[in-house]
Amino acid sequence: MRTIVAQDVVSASKFNRFHLLVFLWCFYAIGFDGFDIAMYGVGLPWMMEEWNLSALQAGAVGSYSLFGMMVGALVLAPVADKFGRKNVIIICMFLFSAFTLAAGLSPNITMFTIMRFIAAIGMGGLMPNCISLMTEYSPKKQRALLVGAIYIGYALGGILASLIGMYLVPQTDWRVLYYIGAIPLLTIPFFIKQFPESLSYYLARQQVGKVVEILNKVKPDGNFSEKDDYQLHTALKDGKGFPVKKLFTNKRAFTTIAFWIAIFCTMMMAYGLNTWLPKIMQSSGFSLTSSLSFNIMLCVGQIAGTLIGGYLAGKIGYRKVLVSLYLMGVVTFIALSITTNVALVYFLIFLGGASTVGAMNLGNPYITEFYPREIRATGMGYAQAIGRIGSILAPTLIAMLLVTGIDPKMAFATFAVPSILAVLGYLLVQEKYGSFDKVVEENGMNEEFIEGENKRIIQS
Repeated sequence: MRTIVAQDVVSASKFNRFHLLVFLWCFYAIGFDGFDIAMYGVGLPWMMEEWNLSALQAGAVGSYSLFGMMVGALVLAPVADKFGRKNVIIICMFLFSAFTLAAGLSPNITMFTIMRFIAAIGMGGLMPNCISLMTEYSPKKQRALLVGAIYIGYALGGILASLIGMYLVPQTDWRVLYYIGAIPLLTIPFFIKQFPESLSYYLARQQVGKVVEILNKVKPDGNFSEKDDYQLHTALKDGKGFPVKKLFTNKRAFTTIAFWIAIFCTMMMAYGLNTWLPKIMQSSGFSLTSSLSFNIMLCVGQIAGTLIGGYLAGKIGYRKVLVSLYLMGVVTFIALSITTNVALVYFLIFLGGASTVGAMNLGNPYITEFYPREIRATGMGYAQAIGRIGSILAPTLIAMLLVTGIDPKMAFATFAVPSILAVLGYLLVQEKYGSFDKVVEENGMNEEFIEGENKRIIQS
């Protein structure tokens, strides 16, 4: 009888159609997540005009939505580690698509805010579960790039929202953004049929047949069968206990707090920019169409930061890349507050995208992989939930800054402070207590791994 460590088989696997299927569904789901988040800022100028909203009122509505995302991350991430990540993603897709449609149909700002809040609960639970499953099903050698690349969907969703705002909304209505955001509702049946559940979920429930089915897709020449030993007793033991408590055991508490600080600061910057960038640029003298083009440049920067950073993270490690991106952000945001050259402003906005959402996209798989597999959704979910506090505060804080009458571009300088704090957060991470799996040797029939301090051999 062979002894099989299922997750390590995935780590040693070569990218194939199964990995591509997981990637494309995560890319799609996070793409609409990015679209849903960006469309509020894109449609905001027209919404403010139609409902006669002040800057403070608009900022408050944005913050309520982000509070819903925090609730979703806090509640749905631990639930996923217990009851299945695929199941929770289905719930999340339904919530954010159905209630996004309802928000677009709302007759007033009160109803809009309620519908947007419920949709945001789904958005808050979606991301940590997609990240966890993509991390779990990615080959180790391509993991940094693959997990980072699903966030290209996030940026493309933002670009799509901006293009619709530039060319379709002026001809129709801002509500068209919310109608398009309901498309995932139609694709849920296909997702249910095609997307796999977490291996750790099946192992903890002793569903060997499901594990064998997945492993034979992951590694078609592995010839896995139900007669193999999948160490179910270990999976059952690891699955017991309250997931949140485990974030602070085995010397993980200090790093957990460090992650929370970094994500809090990152989301302050990311959501502050997403919500207010078009309005800040419009107030600085640019036309509304030009202001939305800056939003597109921000998204392009997010894609470049994610792809280049993901490649470099696979070579030199996540932390060095993350620290470099945030330091670049400090310089970028200070420069944005004082420059007047239009071409330079576009370039700096590009760098701003790379050093905020681009950095966040790399930080998420770094955080996820730090934790043991059985609590990865919880670890990512709670980091996201704490980060949502920053995202909640940012739109209102920037609104308060803008109503003082200062030069709108000076708001950019305030982003330098959270950039510095994010650097400190990642520098304080104690990697030696993480559960990163590293391929040590791969030679024909033997594949050797180290996970944390435990060495294991898989005979395949």
